[in-house]
Amino acid sequence: MWIMPKKILNIILLMGTVVSIAFGGLSQGRETAITRAIKKVGPSVASINVVQNQKMYYRDPFFSFFLPPSSINIPSQSSGSGVVISPDGYVLTNFHVIENAVEITVTLTGGYEYDAEIIGFDQTTDLALLKLDGRNFPFAEFGDSDDIIIGEWVIALGNPFNLFDISDQPTASAGIISASHMNFGRQESGKVFQNMIQTDAAINPGNSGGPLVNTLGEVIGINTFIFTGNNQYQGSIGIGFAIPINQARDIAEELKIEGRVNRSFTTGLRVQTLTRSISRYLELELNEGVIIVEVEPGSPADRSHLKPGDVIVKVGGQKVHHPSDIRDIITEKDKRSGDSLKLRIYRDGKHKTIKLKLGAID
Repeated sequence: MWIMPKKILNIILLMGTVVSIAFGGLSQGRETAITRAIKKVGPSVASINVVQNQKMYYRDPFFSFFLPPSSINIPSQSSGSGVVISPDGYVLTNFHVIENAVEITVTLTGGYEYDAEIIGFDQTTDLALLKLDGRNFPFAEFGDSDDIIIGEWVIALGNPFNLFDISDQPTASAGIISASHMNFGRQESGKVFQNMIQTDAAINPGNSGGPLVNTLGEVIGINTFIFTGNNQYQGSIGIGFAIPINQARDIAEELKIEGRVNRSFTTGLRVQTLTRSISRYLELELNEGVIIVEVEPGSPADRSHLKPGDVIVKVGGQKVHHPSDIRDIITEKDKRSGDSLKLRIYRDGKHKTIKLKLGAID
Protein backbone atom coordinates (compact mmCIF):
# COMPACT_ATOMS: atom_id res chain seq x y z
CA MET A 1 0.00 0.00 0.00
CA TRP A 2 1.44 3.31 -1.09
CA ILE A 3 1.43 6.07 1.49
CA MET A 4 1.31 9.68 0.27
CA PRO A 5 4.23 11.71 1.52
CA LYS A 6 3.30 14.27 4.12
CA LYS A 7 4.76 17.09 2.03
CA ILE A 8 2.51 16.30 -0.95
CA LEU A 9 -0.52 15.94 1.32
CA ASN A 10 0.10 19.38 2.76
CA ILE A 11 0.30 20.85 -0.74
CA ILE A 12 -3.00 19.20 -1.73
CA LEU A 13 -4.69 20.43 1.45
CA LEU A 14 -3.37 23.91 0.81
CA MET A 15 -4.67 23.83 -2.77
CA GLY A 16 -8.05 22.70 -1.46
CA THR A 17 -8.11 25.68 0.85
CA VAL A 18 -7.28 27.99 -2.04
CA VAL A 19 -10.05 26.47 -4.19
CA SER A 20 -12.49 26.78 -1.30
CA ILE A 21 -11.58 30.42 -0.81
CA ALA A 22 -11.81 31.09 -4.55
CA PHE A 23 -15.30 29.62 -4.85
CA GLY A 24 -16.44 31.44 -1.73
CA GLY A 25 -15.18 34.71 -3.21
CA LEU A 26 -16.95 33.94 -6.48
CA SER A 27 -20.24 33.51 -4.65
CA GLN A 28 -19.82 36.80 -2.85
CA GLY A 29 -18.64 38.46 -6.06
CA ARG A 30 -22.03 37.89 -7.68
CA GLU A 31 -23.38 40.56 -5.36
CA THR A 32 -22.90 43.91 -7.09
CA ALA A 33 -24.11 47.46 -6.61
CA ILE A 34 -26.84 46.72 -9.14
CA THR A 35 -28.12 43.59 -7.37
CA ARG A 36 -28.03 45.39 -4.03
CA ALA A 37 -29.99 48.33 -5.46
CA ILE A 38 -32.64 45.97 -6.88
CA LYS A 39 -32.91 44.17 -3.55
CA LYS A 40 -33.30 47.48 -1.72
CA VAL A 41 -35.89 49.13 -3.97
CA GLY A 42 -37.72 46.08 -5.35
CA PRO A 43 -40.21 45.66 -2.47
CA SER A 44 -41.45 49.25 -2.96
CA VAL A 45 -42.20 48.81 -6.69
CA ALA A 46 -45.87 48.41 -7.52
CA SER A 47 -47.85 46.81 -10.30
CA ILE A 48 -50.83 49.03 -11.09
CA ASN A 49 -53.83 47.37 -12.72
CA VAL A 50 -56.53 49.70 -13.97
CA VAL A 51 -60.09 49.32 -15.20
CA GLN A 52 -60.86 52.21 -17.52
CA ASN A 53 -63.89 53.42 -19.41
CA GLN A 54 -63.21 53.99 -23.08
CA LYS A 55 -65.74 55.63 -25.34
CA MET A 56 -66.81 53.69 -28.40
CA TYR A 57 -68.79 55.41 -31.15
CA TYR A 58 -71.29 53.72 -33.41
CA ARG A 59 -73.96 54.65 -35.94
CA ASP A 60 -77.44 53.26 -36.19
CA PRO A 61 -77.47 51.25 -39.45
CA PHE A 62 -81.01 52.36 -40.27
CA PHE A 63 -81.06 56.01 -39.16
CA SER A 64 -77.37 57.00 -39.50
CA PHE A 65 -78.28 59.54 -42.20
CA PHE A 66 -80.51 61.46 -39.76
CA LEU A 67 -78.82 60.88 -36.37
CA PRO A 68 -75.30 61.72 -35.15
CA PRO A 69 -73.03 58.90 -33.89
CA SER A 70 -73.83 57.56 -30.42
CA SER A 71 -71.27 56.63 -27.80
CA ILE A 72 -71.07 54.02 -25.07
CA ASN A 73 -68.47 53.41 -22.35
CA ILE A 74 -66.68 50.09 -22.75
CA PRO A 75 -64.66 48.86 -19.72
CA SER A 76 -61.08 47.93 -20.58
CA GLN A 77 -58.07 46.84 -18.56
CA SER A 78 -54.51 48.12 -18.63
CA SER A 79 -51.46 47.94 -16.41
CA GLY A 80 -48.49 50.06 -15.46
CA SER A 81 -46.02 50.60 -12.68
CA GLY A 82 -45.56 52.78 -9.62
CA VAL A 83 -43.39 53.18 -6.57
CA VAL A 84 -44.34 53.48 -2.89
CA ILE A 85 -42.74 56.68 -1.56
CA SER A 86 -43.77 56.64 2.11
CA PRO A 87 -44.53 54.06 4.81
CA ASP A 88 -48.16 55.23 5.01
CA GLY A 89 -48.83 54.03 1.47
CA TYR A 90 -48.47 56.92 -0.96
CA VAL A 91 -47.68 55.67 -4.47
CA LEU A 92 -46.22 57.78 -7.27
CA THR A 93 -46.97 56.89 -10.90
CA ASN A 94 -47.72 58.44 -14.29
CA PHE A 95 -51.02 60.15 -14.95
CA HIS A 96 -51.44 58.27 -18.23
CA VAL A 97 -51.31 54.98 -16.29
CA ILE A 98 -54.47 55.83 -14.31
CA GLU A 99 -56.20 58.16 -16.77
CA ASN A 100 -59.98 57.56 -16.96
CA ALA A 101 -59.70 54.90 -14.26
CA VAL A 102 -62.84 53.64 -12.53
CA GLU A 103 -60.98 51.02 -10.48
CA ILE A 104 -57.30 50.75 -9.49
CA THR A 105 -55.63 47.74 -7.88
CA VAL A 106 -52.03 47.94 -6.69
CA THR A 107 -49.98 44.77 -6.22
CA LEU A 108 -46.73 44.70 -4.24
CA THR A 109 -43.99 42.08 -4.07
CA GLY A 110 -45.37 38.78 -2.83
CA GLY A 111 -48.73 39.30 -4.52
CA TYR A 112 -50.28 41.53 -1.84
CA GLU A 113 -53.14 43.48 -3.42
CA TYR A 114 -54.63 46.81 -2.35
CA ASP A 115 -57.37 49.04 -3.64
CA ALA A 116 -55.93 52.47 -4.42
CA GLU A 117 -57.44 55.92 -4.01
CA ILE A 118 -56.47 58.73 -6.38
CA ILE A 119 -55.19 61.62 -4.24
CA GLY A 120 -54.50 63.86 -7.21
CA PHE A 121 -52.99 64.02 -10.65
CA ASP A 122 -51.27 66.52 -12.91
CA GLN A 123 -51.73 66.05 -16.63
CA THR A 124 -49.08 68.64 -17.50
CA THR A 125 -46.21 66.71 -15.89
CA ASP A 126 -47.91 63.31 -16.39
CA LEU A 127 -47.76 62.44 -12.69
CA ALA A 128 -50.33 61.02 -10.28
CA LEU A 129 -50.39 60.25 -6.56
CA LEU A 130 -52.28 57.25 -5.16
CA LYS A 131 -52.92 56.13 -1.59
CA LEU A 132 -53.06 52.59 -0.19
CA ASP A 133 -54.92 51.82 3.01
CA GLY A 134 -52.47 50.59 5.63
CA ARG A 135 -49.13 51.37 7.19
CA ASN A 136 -45.52 50.19 7.43
CA PHE A 137 -45.27 49.75 3.67
CA PRO A 138 -41.80 49.23 2.17
CA PHE A 139 -40.90 52.50 0.47
CA ALA A 140 -38.17 53.86 -1.76
CA GLU A 141 -35.71 56.61 -0.94
CA PHE A 142 -35.23 59.59 -3.23
CA GLY A 143 -31.90 60.53 -4.76
CA ASP A 144 -30.94 63.89 -6.25
CA SER A 145 -31.70 64.11 -9.97
CA ASP A 146 -29.64 67.32 -10.17
CA ASP A 147 -26.57 65.28 -9.25
CA ILE A 148 -26.68 62.54 -11.86
CA ILE A 149 -23.68 61.58 -13.99
CA ILE A 150 -23.85 60.83 -17.71
CA GLY A 151 -22.71 57.23 -18.06
CA GLU A 152 -23.49 56.06 -14.52
CA TRP A 153 -25.34 52.77 -14.12
CA VAL A 154 -29.09 52.87 -13.51
CA ILE A 155 -31.85 50.26 -13.16
CA ALA A 156 -35.41 50.49 -14.50
CA LEU A 157 -37.85 48.58 -12.28
CA GLY A 158 -41.48 47.89 -13.03
CA ASN A 159 -44.19 45.82 -14.62
CA PRO A 160 -43.50 45.56 -18.38
CA PHE A 161 -46.17 43.64 -20.30
CA ASN A 162 -47.81 42.86 -16.91
CA LEU A 163 -45.07 40.34 -16.07
CA PHE A 164 -45.35 41.30 -12.39
CA ASP A 165 -48.53 39.22 -12.16
CA ILE A 166 -46.64 36.11 -13.20
CA SER A 167 -43.86 36.29 -10.62
CA ASP A 168 -45.37 38.64 -7.99
CA GLN A 169 -42.28 40.81 -8.20
CA PRO A 170 -40.98 43.58 -10.46
CA THR A 171 -38.62 42.97 -13.34
CA ALA A 172 -35.36 44.86 -13.70
CA SER A 173 -33.26 46.09 -16.59
CA ALA A 174 -29.92 47.85 -16.32
CA GLY A 175 -28.25 50.49 -18.45
CA ILE A 176 -26.64 53.88 -18.14
CA ILE A 177 -27.78 57.47 -18.09
CA SER A 178 -27.43 58.48 -21.72
CA ALA A 179 -28.30 62.17 -21.38
CA SER A 180 -29.99 64.68 -19.08
CA HIS A 181 -31.97 67.91 -19.44
CA MET A 182 -33.77 66.62 -22.54
CA ASN A 183 -36.51 69.11 -23.39
CA PHE A 184 -39.46 68.04 -25.53
CA GLY A 185 -41.76 70.96 -24.76
CA ARG A 186 -45.52 70.87 -24.85
CA GLN A 187 -47.15 67.82 -26.47
CA GLU A 188 -50.46 67.63 -28.34
CA SER A 189 -51.87 65.83 -25.29
CA GLY A 190 -51.10 68.88 -23.12
CA LYS A 191 -48.22 67.18 -21.32
CA VAL A 192 -44.97 69.09 -20.92
CA PHE A 193 -41.76 67.05 -20.82
CA GLN A 194 -38.82 69.16 -19.63
CA ASN A 195 -35.39 68.22 -18.23
CA MET A 196 -36.03 64.53 -18.90
CA ILE A 197 -33.42 61.87 -18.09
CA GLN A 198 -32.51 59.62 -21.01
CA THR A 199 -31.45 56.02 -20.39
CA ASP A 200 -30.69 52.94 -22.48
CA ALA A 201 -32.02 50.62 -19.75
CA ALA A 202 -34.84 48.66 -21.41
CA ILE A 203 -38.19 50.36 -20.80
CA ASN A 204 -41.24 48.71 -22.33
CA PRO A 205 -45.03 49.14 -22.23
CA GLY A 206 -46.05 48.70 -18.60
CA ASN A 207 -42.85 50.23 -17.21
CA SER A 208 -44.51 53.65 -17.18
CA GLY A 209 -44.66 55.06 -13.65
CA GLY A 210 -41.95 52.78 -12.29
CA PRO A 211 -38.71 54.03 -10.73
CA LEU A 212 -35.37 54.67 -12.39
CA VAL A 213 -32.84 53.82 -9.68
CA ASN A 214 -29.13 54.54 -9.21
CA THR A 215 -26.63 52.03 -7.83
CA LEU A 216 -27.12 53.43 -4.31
CA GLY A 217 -30.71 52.20 -4.42
CA GLU A 218 -32.13 55.73 -4.72
CA VAL A 219 -34.94 56.73 -7.07
CA ILE A 220 -33.71 59.40 -9.47
CA GLY A 221 -36.58 59.36 -11.97
CA ILE A 222 -40.02 58.09 -12.93
CA ASN A 223 -39.97 56.11 -16.20
CA THR A 224 -42.44 57.73 -18.58
CA PHE A 225 -42.01 57.12 -22.32
CA ILE A 226 -39.75 55.62 -24.98
CA PHE A 227 -38.81 56.13 -28.58
CA THR A 228 -39.59 53.15 -30.80
CA GLY A 229 -38.29 52.20 -34.22
CA ASN A 230 -41.67 52.63 -35.93
CA ASN A 231 -45.41 52.57 -35.31
CA GLN A 232 -45.59 48.79 -35.62
CA TYR A 233 -42.79 47.98 -33.17
CA GLN A 234 -43.63 49.10 -29.63
CA GLY A 235 -40.72 47.63 -27.67
CA SER A 236 -37.52 49.18 -26.36
CA ILE A 237 -34.76 50.23 -28.73
CA GLY A 238 -32.66 51.62 -25.90
CA ILE A 239 -34.02 55.18 -25.86
CA GLY A 240 -36.19 55.76 -22.80
CA PHE A 241 -36.99 58.83 -20.73
CA ALA A 242 -37.75 59.46 -17.07
CA ILE A 243 -39.13 62.47 -15.20
CA PRO A 244 -36.44 63.78 -12.81
CA ILE A 245 -37.32 62.81 -9.25
CA ASN A 246 -36.70 66.33 -7.90
CA GLN A 247 -39.54 67.57 -10.07
CA ALA A 248 -41.72 64.53 -9.36
CA ARG A 249 -41.17 64.87 -5.60
CA ASP A 250 -42.34 68.51 -5.63
CA ILE A 251 -45.43 67.64 -7.68
CA ALA A 252 -46.24 64.70 -5.37
CA GLU A 253 -45.99 66.94 -2.30
CA GLU A 254 -48.32 69.50 -3.86
CA LEU A 255 -50.79 66.79 -4.84
CA LYS A 256 -50.66 65.38 -1.32
CA ILE A 257 -51.47 68.76 0.23
CA GLU A 258 -53.77 70.36 -2.35
CA GLY A 259 -54.97 67.44 -4.49
CA ARG A 260 -53.99 69.39 -7.60
CA VAL A 261 -51.25 71.59 -9.00
CA ASN A 262 -52.15 75.28 -9.09
CA ARG A 263 -50.72 76.92 -12.20
CA SER A 264 -52.71 80.14 -12.07
CA PHE A 265 -50.63 83.29 -12.25
CA THR A 266 -50.76 86.92 -13.27
CA THR A 267 -48.26 89.23 -14.94
CA GLY A 268 -50.30 92.43 -14.99
CA LEU A 269 -49.45 92.90 -18.67
CA ARG A 270 -51.61 93.49 -21.69
CA VAL A 271 -49.76 93.19 -24.96
CA GLN A 272 -50.39 93.02 -28.68
CA THR A 273 -48.39 91.89 -31.70
CA LEU A 274 -45.94 94.47 -33.00
CA THR A 275 -46.95 94.88 -36.62
CA ARG A 276 -45.03 96.76 -39.32
CA SER A 277 -47.59 99.55 -39.29
CA ILE A 278 -47.32 100.00 -35.50
CA SER A 279 -43.55 99.90 -35.74
CA ARG A 280 -43.54 102.63 -38.44
CA TYR A 281 -46.03 104.76 -36.51
CA LEU A 282 -43.89 104.60 -33.34
CA GLU A 283 -40.68 104.99 -35.39
CA LEU A 284 -39.17 101.83 -33.93
CA GLU A 285 -36.10 100.15 -35.38
CA LEU A 286 -37.58 96.64 -35.14
CA ASN A 287 -40.78 94.99 -36.24
CA GLU A 288 -40.95 91.75 -34.25
CA GLY A 289 -42.09 90.97 -30.75
CA VAL A 290 -45.09 92.13 -28.73
CA ILE A 291 -45.64 95.65 -27.50
CA ILE A 292 -46.95 96.43 -24.01
CA VAL A 293 -50.14 98.47 -24.20
CA GLU A 294 -51.12 98.40 -20.52
CA VAL A 295 -49.51 97.68 -17.15
CA GLU A 296 -51.80 97.07 -14.17
CA PRO A 297 -50.80 99.26 -11.21
CA GLY A 298 -49.22 97.28 -8.36
CA SER A 299 -48.89 94.15 -10.55
CA PRO A 300 -45.74 92.04 -11.05
CA ALA A 301 -45.10 93.91 -14.31
CA ASP A 302 -45.40 97.24 -12.51
CA ARG A 303 -42.98 96.10 -9.80
CA SER A 304 -40.54 95.07 -12.55
CA HIS A 305 -40.76 98.64 -13.93
CA LEU A 306 -42.20 97.56 -17.26
CA LYS A 307 -44.25 100.25 -19.01
CA PRO A 308 -46.47 100.78 -22.03
CA GLY A 309 -44.43 101.13 -25.21
CA ASP A 310 -41.84 98.54 -24.18
CA VAL A 311 -41.42 95.82 -26.79
CA ILE A 312 -40.91 92.29 -25.46
CA VAL A 313 -38.75 90.38 -27.95
CA LYS A 314 -37.82 87.32 -25.87
CA VAL A 315 -39.24 85.48 -22.86
CA GLY A 316 -37.04 82.91 -21.16
CA GLY A 317 -34.61 83.11 -24.07
CA GLN A 318 -37.31 82.35 -26.67
CA LYS A 319 -38.57 84.79 -29.28
CA VAL A 320 -42.17 85.95 -29.04
CA HIS A 321 -44.33 87.09 -31.94
CA HIS A 322 -47.88 86.89 -30.55
CA PRO A 323 -49.44 87.56 -27.12
CA SER A 324 -50.21 83.84 -26.71
CA ASP A 325 -46.50 83.02 -27.05
CA ILE A 326 -45.82 84.38 -23.55
CA ARG A 327 -48.36 82.07 -21.91
CA ASP A 328 -47.18 79.12 -24.01
CA ILE A 329 -43.58 79.64 -22.89
CA ILE A 330 -44.63 79.94 -19.25
CA THR A 331 -46.62 76.71 -19.58
CA GLU A 332 -43.83 74.91 -21.41
CA LYS A 333 -41.34 75.85 -18.69
CA ASP A 334 -43.92 74.90 -16.03
CA LYS A 335 -43.57 78.27 -14.31
CA ARG A 336 -46.00 79.19 -11.58
CA SER A 337 -46.74 82.09 -9.24
CA GLY A 338 -43.57 82.98 -7.39
CA ASP A 339 -41.31 81.86 -10.24
CA SER A 340 -39.29 84.37 -12.25
CA LEU A 341 -38.88 84.89 -15.98
CA LYS A 342 -36.24 86.82 -17.88
CA LEU A 343 -37.70 89.23 -20.41
CA ARG A 344 -35.63 90.76 -23.18
CA ILE A 345 -37.19 94.12 -24.01
CA TYR A 346 -36.56 97.03 -26.37
CA ARG A 347 -36.91 100.53 -24.92
CA ASP A 348 -35.69 103.91 -26.13
CA GLY A 349 -33.53 102.39 -28.83
CA LYS A 350 -31.79 99.91 -26.52
CA HIS A 351 -32.21 96.28 -25.51
CA LYS A 352 -32.23 95.30 -21.84
CA THR A 353 -33.08 92.30 -19.70
CA ILE A 354 -35.70 92.53 -16.96
CA LYS A 355 -36.69 89.88 -14.45
CA LEU A 356 -40.45 89.42 -13.98
CA LYS A 357 -41.78 87.49 -10.98
CA LEU A 358 -45.14 85.85 -11.66
CA GLY A 359 -47.86 86.83 -9.21
CA ALA A 360 -50.64 84.85 -7.58
CA ILE A 361 -54.28 85.34 -8.51
CA ASP A 362 -56.34 86.25 -5.45
